[in-house]
Amino acid sequence: MSDFYPPVRILPSITIRRAGIITKPDDQESAEYAGRLGEWFGKRQIETTVDCITSDLDILIVLGGDGTLLHIAENAALHAIPVVGINLGYLGFLTEFTATETENVLHSLLAGPVTIENRQMLRVRLLSGGVSSGNRYALNEVVINKKAEDRLLNLASRADNNTITTYKADGLIFSTPTGSTAYNLSAGGPLVHPGLAAILVTPICPFMLGSRPIILPADRIITTSFDSRSDSARAKIIVDGQPTWDMRQGDILEIKSASLPLRLVTSARRDYFSILRTKLHWGFQGTPNRD
Repeated sequence: MSDFYPPVRILPSITIRRAGIITKPDDQESAEYAGRLGEWFGKRQIETTVDCITSDLDILIVLGGDGTLLHIAENAALHAIPVVGINLGYLGFLTEFTATETENVLHSLLAGPVTIENRQMLRVRLLSGGVSSGNRYALNEVVINKKAEDRLLNLASRADNNTITTYKADGLIFSTPTGSTAYNLSAGGPLVHPGLAAILVTPICPFMLGSRPIILPADRIITTSFDSRSDSARAKIIVDGQPTWDMRQGDILEIKSASLPLRLVTSARRDYFSILRTKLHWGFQGTPNRD
């Protein structure tokens, strides 16, 4: 990660004049909690906005779960706004703090020191006829996914100027270390600590057992296109769970590490392995909780 940005930064404190509060969509508990937070900030002469991200915000407070945070990660990273995840449900990989910890967390932000994890993002674009679609950014993953009724995709993939292979599969997942615990893990990909800099390439249901996931250095530019056998092939490009583009023969998907990370506020006591044990039920005896 040192070639891009330090994985962790310790700041003396954060000066907060304007705070953004992001709520879980269509969730009454989250909306009510946002109102109480607005009052807390107001007593300290800190202006707040709800569900609106602008470049003049000093902090973003996300109320919900990992999915809510994932939804705003792109804009938060582009504006370099630190993000605090408040989990209103079960423990999350990204939303570390509970509702009962919120006040202590906010006091700590104002008093310092503040621990910020710089989470690697992916920058992705689709080139069609040499014309770029424009950039999108992913915290977890970029997915090439075939339609249910289509045949397997033949995806010729390269890292810089070197051929990796042509994957014959239902699709491909390009993941960050943060996203290694998401779709990548379900597809049989490896877990990668978020403090590392890497791009994971994981085939979805590959035709050949020899088509295995691979971890590439974060400074590689990866390109993927349909091979010559794929005249009528179509696929959907999905960025952090959001359908983004349709990919056709002749199109080139380009993936690289973004120059700006997501700045995630964490506690100094954060234990990544404890979260893994809890979420993945490592060493659990009995019937695991599916929530």
